Amino acid sequence: MQVSLSPLARTLAAVVALAVASAWTDAVFPLDAQQSGSRPMTFLDMQQMNQVSSPTPSPDGKWLLYTLSTPDWKEAKRQTDLYLVSLQQGVASTRQLTFSKEKNETSPRWARDGSFFLFLSNREAPENAASRNQLYQMRPDGGEARRLTDAKEGVADFSFSRDGRWVVYRSGKSDEEQLYRLPVTGIDTATAAAITKHPTGVRSWQWAPDSKRIYFVTPDSVDADEKGRRDQKFTVNIRNPETPVASLWALEIEGAQATRRLTEGGAFSVDDVTVSSDSKWVGFRGLSADRYKRNITSENIYGDLYLLETTTGALERLTTNAEIGESALSFSPDARSVAFSGPDDLQTYGMSNSRVYVRAVAERGQPFKKLGETFDGDVSVGFWSTDSATIYFNEGIRATNQIVSLDLRYNTVRPLTEEKAAVSIDHDEDTGVLLINYADGTTASTLFTVDTVANASTRASWRQLTDPNPQVRTFALGQQEEITWKSKDGTTVGGVLVKPVGYRAGQRYPLIVAIHGGPASADILSFNGGYGSQVYAGAGYVVLRPNYRGSTNYGHKLKTDIVGNYMAPGYDDIMAGVDYLIAQGIADPARMGALGWSAGGHWSNWILTHTDRFKAISTGAGTANWISMYAQSDVQRNRQYYLGNKLPYDDFDAYWNQSPLKYIKNAKTPTMIHVVEGDPRVPSPQSIELHMALKQLGVPTELYMYPGNTHGIPDTRNQLVKSVSEMAWMDFYVRGQGARFAWRDVLKTLEDEAARPKIATEQAAKP
Repeated sequence: MQVSLSPLARTLAAVVALAVASAWTDAVFPLDAQQSGSRPMTFLDMQQMNQVSSPTPSPDGKWLLYTLSTPDWKEAKRQTDLYLVSLQQGVASTRQLTFSKEKNETSPRWARDGSFFLFLSNREAPENAASRNQLYQMRPDGGEARRLTDAKEGVADFSFSRDGRWVVYRSGKSDEEQLYRLPVTGIDTATAAAITKHPTGVRSWQWAPDSKRIYFVTPDSVDADEKGRRDQKFTVNIRNPETPVASLWALEIEGAQATRRLTEGGAFSVDDVTVSSDSKWVGFRGLSADRYKRNITSENIYGDLYLLETTTGALERLTTNAEIGESALSFSPDARSVAFSGPDDLQTYGMSNSRVYVRAVAERGQPFKKLGETFDGDVSVGFWSTDSATIYFNEGIRATNQIVSLDLRYNTVRPLTEEKAAVSIDHDEDTGVLLINYADGTTASTLFTVDTVANASTRASWRQLTDPNPQVRTFALGQQEEITWKSKDGTTVGGVLVKPVGYRAGQRYPLIVAIHGGPASADILSFNGGYGSQVYAGAGYVVLRPNYRGSTNYGHKLKTDIVGNYMAPGYDDIMAGVDYLIAQGIADPARMGALGWSAGGHWSNWILTHTDRFKAISTGAGTANWISMYAQSDVQRNRQYYLGNKLPYDDFDAYWNQSPLKYIKNAKTPTMIHVVEGDPRVPSPQSIELHMALKQLGVPTELYMYPGNTHGIPDTRNQLVKSVSEMAWMDFYVRGQGARFAWRDVLKTLEDEAARPKIATEQAAKP
């Protein structure tokens, strides 16, 4: 049956009382089950999704702590509590541990003997300091949590030493944080002692595995003028402030806590520190000392990797390339090898496939061996096998995410899973516990465990640990599948097709083309991707999510085919996908709309200026003029690469020819524009320029500007405004239904949700 509701009705449907039959005790479900819910999904449902984070196995590998974040949509905030689940019994054993109304518990960490755990919470913070966390202690068998700290500025982060003797946390004013130590024995009565007194504060830090020292990063100096400006609460934002480089220090944990500076000279700024399992080696990235390259570009490409031998202080520079973004260093479990991932071409900036580079740690001055060249995709360092012979990582393959292995001995890459889904695996170094995150078209993100990586390929061996969104099983969802088609030049292109709820073969449906951002990313067979594709499916639309040229997951050539000719190939791919659905009798050519954000906004703007086949467009954070965009954005080198590898000041035509604004007089399609006012990535002047041009040309247009300083809309209420207004725009122009948008439609979603039933989340199991 085709469903056709107004945007208002679709939004308000989420607050209708529903009888939810299953609780968490009945939550284990077959991953292949066909979805058959009672109502379409709404945009408000998207805002009401719960989130699992910070999964932390107990030292004996029997229990898992995690946080569950539940939304308070009206207040635009989330409530986070701690949960415990048995790794053997699975989801049915789930038990909620904290119930701090309107407060949050985060970052759980087990004591090394498993007798208790610590976490951060703002449960006792005053209302005017709601984010000020303190450190709390709790036993896994329940009881009241005990506060351990009373830090004036709150606790930023903390960690146990591996030998289990100490807890160290960081606290203090911004840019002045210091490290403090608590003994684990007698921790409930102990007084914290400061173990650093650096005038520039501790920026980042971590324990050495031998528990004898802490490595930390701190700026070399204090800019007195900048500190004075902050202290006097001057709010001027200096675009490229003078910031000192940061150096690496070591702190001896015993005795007088002596500190020792490990890097000197200010030639680079230390970042991304890692320590080998035997504590003999420290790896880090040395970012450029040039403040422009460090502060403006935000691409983490102007730096090289370094290796420090802790016993001698000898420092080795491992890479010598400008504009190449390598990963952080990773040491093998036996501490004999060191590896990193970086592009196939380690000398020239580009979008070549990532490879793994590995070498014996002690072979000072020797080259790294490049591995994974035969795999037409990205090869990266996820985690090592216990015998240090294999590296496991997660990688996109076509319209899926899979678990992949790299055999270091034979240089072979092999996918371990073949799910029509988004699958990823993580590994806890201390316990060896493996956690799998799974999502598909009818299953929201769900956490599983598996005993060995080899068993990851067998779904029957997985044990379900969480079920954070059981309400999903009450939704009527559209069928989702991967499809392929031929582009204008014969290139095979793929993407995701979401069919309307109640789809009937032979019937044509209104089409929404949802264009992903990046462009170096891909739409996959996950849950409700593509700007809420299931909401559109519930409203009777068919949704195409194209992985156009420039996307990842389909090999090096498809990813780089847009270099020097940025817009046209992707446009051809998208339009060929549209024609394919028309030829298949699925899409109605007279009822089509397109939408996208970021790079999806770039291509939406290109569609606007190159065809009148669509009845409506919604573009978010998209470029209009690449020449002005280059200097406005916090990312330059990437744009330079895509647009011919020249500065715009050297070749204006290369940038102008790829700018939608050059072709703006072709625009005829009613266009809604969305942007965050302080967006650093695609700054709002791009959207303003497009809006004013359309106004001058008499093209129906609306510009929505959202407060914030991020590339995405930060406030959940404004996210809803964007979604509801966008669908109203499509309904009005694509299907000739309803009104374009009215504020009362969103305001009504603020009605009391007290009648909405709650789904059980508390269990009775005990460790």
